[in-house]
Amino acid sequence: MSLDKDTMQGQGMTSLRTRQRLIERLTEKGISDVRILEAMRDSPRHLFLDEALSTRAYEDLALPIGYQQTISQPYIVARMTECLISDERLSEIPLQNTLEIGTGCGYQTYLLSIFSKKVTSIERIEPLQEKAKKILKKLKVTNVNFKLDDANNLDDQEYDAILSAAAPLEVPNNLKKRLKIGGKLILPVGDSNSQVLTLVKRVTKNEFIEERLEDVLFVPLLKGVVS
Repeated sequence: MSLDKDTMQGQGMTSLRTRQRLIERLTEKGISDVRILEAMRDSPRHLFLDEALSTRAYEDLALPIGYQQTISQPYIVARMTECLISDERLSEIPLQNTLEIGTGCGYQTYLLSIFSKKVTSIERIEPLQEKAKKILKKLKVTNVNFKLDDANNLDDQEYDAILSAAAPLEVPNNLKKRLKIGGKLILPVGDSNSQVLTLVKRVTKNEFIEERLEDVLFVPLLKGVVS
């Protein structure tokens, strides 16, 4: 798959129009950071989907990517990313060191790579991560380090941003402890029936502020690696 201009833009002019409609929808839903809107407009979401679904790539929908996983709805990707970078509005690359839990197809990873100097992306399903690696390599993304893990074996490194694309029943302490002071963690919290997008900010060594943002629906955060 060569990444010529047509490939990056999608199939024909319809894709360009649907991309713009997507940005208009994101704006209507409250996404206001120009950096996010431009990144969402320019990101080739169709490359992260199977060809049969690529014509729906720029609709504001979550779509299946296999292994009972989904590519997140563009609005949710934009909302989560915007929350992480909102304190550094004047910087093109506002994040130093970002941790992503749930590589999935790599779409959210790609967005994080735009706004981070370094991204560590963890995934428990090896075939999904391998596919994401190939796509990001073709997109010439060089600042992402991939790890096959279920997020239970994190090292002692601290991050200024952590994003989880899978829902634990409560905010994990091991993730809170991986935040730098001033760092942010965004993740869905809850069970399969009720989840809330939650933003956690580390204020001091022992003090955290939690903000419940809106109802969401993500896959659960599961233990174990699938090869």
